Amino acid sequence: MNNFSTRLIAWQKIHGRHDLPWQDTTDPYAIWVSEIMLQQTQVAAVIGYYSKFMQRFPDIATLAHATQEEVLQYWSGLGYYSRARNLHHAAQTIVDMYNGEFPHDFDTIQTLSGIGRSTAAAIASFAFNQVQTILDGNVKRVLARHFLVEGWPSNPRVEKQLWIIAEELLPEQDMVDYTQGLMDLGATVCTRSKPKCGVCPVQQTCKAYQMDRVKDLPTPRPRKTIPEKNTMMLILQRGDEIMLEKRPSSGIWGGLWSFPEVEKQEEIEGLLTQKYQFSTHGGQALPTLSHTFTHFKLHIQPQLLQIIKIHSQVGEAGQIWLSVDDAIGAAVPTPVRKLLMSLKREPTV
Repeated sequence: MNNFSTRLIAWQKIHGRHDLPWQDTTDPYAIWVSEIMLQQTQVAAVIGYYSKFMQRFPDIATLAHATQEEVLQYWSGLGYYSRARNLHHAAQTIVDMYNGEFPHDFDTIQTLSGIGRSTAAAIASFAFNQVQTILDGNVKRVLARHFLVEGWPSNPRVEKQLWIIAEELLPEQDMVDYTQGLMDLGATVCTRSKPKCGVCPVQQTCKAYQMDRVKDLPTPRPRKTIPEKNTMMLILQRGDEIMLEKRPSSGIWGGLWSFPEVEKQEEIEGLLTQKYQFSTHGGQALPTLSHTFTHFKLHIQPQLLQIIKIHSQVGEAGQIWLSVDDAIGAAVPTPVRKLLMSLKREPTV
């Protein structure tokens, strides 16, 4: 066993994390759910969601037979909703094609929706004790610093170099401790800012530490201007209820409930009278809310409108009227929930 893995395994057994709710299990389903939730999300934010999700969907069959809307409801607030849709679809695939049993074959695992090479490796390692290589964001940072790998880690050329290094470091035993140790080292010691190099178990062989370049690595993503977009959200209120619309299954916030949107003020009247056949009075502009996605920033101008008459008795498919409290608990995007919470704090008349 190489020096890096030996030191890391010994450190993890004493100083690593051992009390996370998805640890101390070899259930591939529980491990899979945790790994998907942890993609692009920190552990502290995941724990509460994970516990509630597993209580409602304790096994693959339960998840597969649930509606997408309910799955999204239990995911609401975690963001990156395609992860939830992929998880749901993969559960259905496992039920349909694999008799409800999570596949053990590493290549087969990667064919499931939303599971890439690193996530498949984590599941295979933790659930089946297979010798597989992980390379998530934390691990990329550890390896880039330790082996002085220049370049943005998600650049294909740099990523290929990191995969080669990661494969060379694999131990022949103690895979669970090694894999968890890599994750823990990146999450708790070799952090993005203020890394705790003084307690790092592999400090002696870390090239970035030796050359005083820890702060320089990994090389940040090349900067480019993030586009900014604007939209108006219409908060249509009828008595104590507000109207939500289901968004298309693909695209931003796919399958979630949200407020109707227009691009310009002049479009509001046409939307209300022609599509919804509503009569309204007033119109109150609420404070602008900004929300940052991975690739752009969205500025939301909420407009509160009171419905005084609905001219059609037949509601559009994909529309619901809910109390503010019920809407807050529905499968809604984070900005919509923030707007609903502001309504609750400052009720309008």
